[in-house]
Amino acid sequence: MPAEQLRETAEAIVGNIERVIEGKPAIVRLALAVLLAEGHLLIEDVPGVGKTKLAKALARSIDCSVRRIQFTPDLLPSDVTGVSVYNQETRDFEFKPGAVFANLVVGDEINRASPKTQSALLECMEERQVTVDGTTFRLQTPFMVIATQNPIEMEGTYPLPEAQRDRFTARIAMGYPSPDAELTMLDLHGAGDPLDALAPVSDADTIRRLIATVRQVHVSEPLKQYAVDIVATTRQSPDLRLGASPRAGLQLLRTARAVAALEGRDYVTPDDLQALVVPVLAHRVIPTPEAQLARRTTDSIVADLVRRIPVPGARTGDRRGDWQG
Repeated sequence: MPAEQLRETAEAIVGNIERVIEGKPAIVRLALAVLLAEGHLLIEDVPGVGKTKLAKALARSIDCSVRRIQFTPDLLPSDVTGVSVYNQETRDFEFKPGAVFANLVVGDEINRASPKTQSALLECMEERQVTVDGTTFRLQTPFMVIATQNPIEMEGTYPLPEAQRDRFTARIAMGYPSPDAELTMLDLHGAGDPLDALAPVSDADTIRRLIATVRQVHVSEPLKQYAVDIVATTRQSPDLRLGASPRAGLQLLRTARAVAALEGRDYVTPDDLQALVVPVLAHRVIPTPEAQLARRTTDSIVADLVRRIPVPGARTGDRRGDWQG
């Protein structure tokens, strides 16, 4: 897909979502970038700030299959992946697909389910497949999990296991809207829910073409080394007892490709990587007890580390060729 067509399609999706989500353009664009990077999104914040609204608005803007899972303490792994049921007529077991068999899976309040149920998502998020009773079923393309969670200090929540957090490409926080955005929200949402009138502006085939285009975005060798240095630095920090995984570096690069494509470029710059470091890496690392006592968040620790890493110098030539490597 030509870069201009990709940008026009992306702007149409972003504009559609912003009919529901007021005053959060950066968050909306990042959510779309994660989709085009073939990743998964974790939205963490207090109740009532629009976490589920964002997930549903993105899902409805694309004419794809969508399933929603309300995570509760009594939810079973088979409710997520599916189960084999005995059919008395055929005298054989039939597989009944679970909620993950969709293009976009919205997991609401994922950390209210037990760790056993949360682990049901591990295989499908990483390998795009589900294995039940020894049989493997491939999932549809595109496939994305958009999960919301409440802060861990709130009642009735379980912490996400490290392996589960690491499979989410990015974590974002909605935050409270500005007074102007909240006033606009009262006008637009006061009489009804604009989500009900939201119509798709794209489809699964177009999203597949967008993803294929994003894969072709160029990343120079110095920028690949820069991404490796960023990830390696988190493993050496005295403020972190667990650094970022190799998967984190891979997803940082994939998301940077998507961000560059959304900006109309076919190459990645250091600014693309720097802008994504906190949302892509901060939820994967674990601070030391000393850092926690000092009330240092993983966001601030990761941001400080990146500022100390030398940025690759721009190459001479026209702007398009600066980061071609």
